[in-house]
Amino acid sequence: MGFTTRFVRIPRPQTFLYLMSLRTGTELITLSLLLNKVSGFYGLLALLTGLHLSPLQLSMYIYSLIALAITVLLSSHIRSQSPFHCLALACFYVLDSVINAAYTAAFGITWFLVISQHHSDASGNKVPGAGGSTIDDTAGFTNPQYNVSHVDVAVAPDQGVSPGEPAVAVGQPGFSTTAPGPSLGHGVLQPESMSSIVTICVLWAVRVYFVLVVMSYARLVLRQHVAAISRSNTALHTGSKSSTLAEDPFAPHLPEGRGWKGKLGRLMIRMGRSYWLGNQEGDEAWMNNAQSLRRREEGVSPVPGVVERERRRRSGTGPPPPMPPLQAGQYLRVQDATDGR
Repeated sequence: MGFTTRFVRIPRPQTFLYLMSLRTGTELITLSLLLNKVSGFYGLLALLTGLHLSPLQLSMYIYSLIALAITVLLSSHIRSQSPFHCLALACFYVLDSVINAAYTAAFGITWFLVISQHHSDASGNKVPGAGGSTIDDTAGFTNPQYNVSHVDVAVAPDQGVSPGEPAVAVGQPGFSTTAPGPSLGHGVLQPESMSSIVTICVLWAVRVYFVLVVMSYARLVLRQHVAAISRSNTALHTGSKSSTLAEDPFAPHLPEGRGWKGKLGRLMIRMGRSYWLGNQEGDEAWMNNAQSLRRREEGVSPVPGVVERERRRRSGTGPPPPMPPLQAGQYLRVQDATDGR
């Protein structure tokens, strides 16, 4: 079971591209998200030029503006390491990735249908799919009166001398008259479609890695906050009801758990409690290193006695517990007995 859990669990990168910290990587990823969402503003400006947009395209541009506002609101708290805002940013980035995947699938299918139609017939029928007419108008395809692949010129001889010989141009159809209508399978099999599929797959592989980085940074901030508010300040899981989960930083009795932020924080934690608060191998060492770095940045010296006593208590090599203190009367009786001897 432990072997399966180790290899099935969500990856948790500790650096960004093995070159930068998770905080720097999260800032760069958030910047790229901001640049991506700005396109929604320019998309709505296209309406002023008279461009026709389908309902799906219009909804995507409106969502981009809403996502832009949310990202600007949350990105300012990355450096301050606010547990609520960092967790909200990670959850929103995951949600945005799912929504973008749905839009990419919808527009990708429409694009392949447009390619399939231009390779199958030239009847000028309406392109199927969401936003197909807009994509067809802006894709750069031409709609000639005769769709031919090449032209054969036949020269006919003429009687006598003439200034020229009449020529007959015979066009060969560029498609079969019995070709089926546009379909997704036909569009995917076109030569130019494979490069599009490969590009989309590569970009989404990068997006998945970005999701893991943002989630790992939010998890690090959460666990640092849990260690800071722990009741004994000696163990990460001291205030938790479970031995395998850290204490919920948005519990109702804690400062972060009050009000609507606390309710929303508990909801976000509940969607992935084992990931955000789970006890995994190497987490304690990771947390200790993070706490030491934070103490050095704040100029606070660690207390080695508490850490050493806790380590020896866990390993069973600590000294025996001290004897209970003697009352004053007991001390005197011992002294009297000694004097009597």
